[in-house]
Amino acid sequence: MRRQRWLLGPALLLLVIVVVRAFLVTPFGIPSGSMQDTLLIGDRILVSRLTAPRDLQRGDIIVFDASQAFHLAVPQRGPLQTLVEAVQSLTGTGQPTDYVKRVIGVPGDHVRCCAADGRLEVNGVAVTEPYIAPGQRPSAVTFDVTVPPDHFWVMGDNRGASADSRAHLGDPGGGMVPGEDVIGKVWVRYWPLDRIGPVASGPVVPQRDGE
Repeated sequence: MRRQRWLLGPALLLLVIVVVRAFLVTPFGIPSGSMQDTLLIGDRILVSRLTAPRDLQRGDIIVFDASQAFHLAVPQRGPLQTLVEAVQSLTGTGQPTDYVKRVIGVPGDHVRCCAADGRLEVNGVAVTEPYIAPGQRPSAVTFDVTVPPDHFWVMGDNRGASADSRAHLGDPGGGMVPGEDVIGKVWVRYWPLDRIGPVASGPVVPQRDGE
């Protein structure tokens, strides 16, 4: 009986973690510099799961599971490892296949690089991107893609150091991120304290004809 009571606490904790992560917010730690200077290594953010993929807009910053979209190897995990990872998630320790990037193209968009003036082009209009890390080009990789239904074209703000959709152009799926793999939209930074506050989306990029 005592043993059962001892197990009740961890079981309830796990249940709370699973419910919160599945339906409300998920903490996430920034492990790389791919989103500098918007998000820095060591930043801690909360990701809202209340924004449906269909409601995402160009310029939004999202966290997604890249294991399927980017064909990443996922190690097998047992029940104990799953429990440990669930507890670690309280401090924002996500899975190595959880990526944070900015939405550049939404379903139906035609995105290419680059326009005649060197800028990224969305639906035939050059885009100004003030969030790109200082000194960075919009992209050293040329591409010309059309985003299929329920998919997104994503890029890091630190364009010279981001393994994003561009790095998987030749893979099945062409680097597009399925909506079902989106974990949520980045909402707020809660660490470090001197950088606490909402994480704003980027400027609105051009609309498609007829919108």
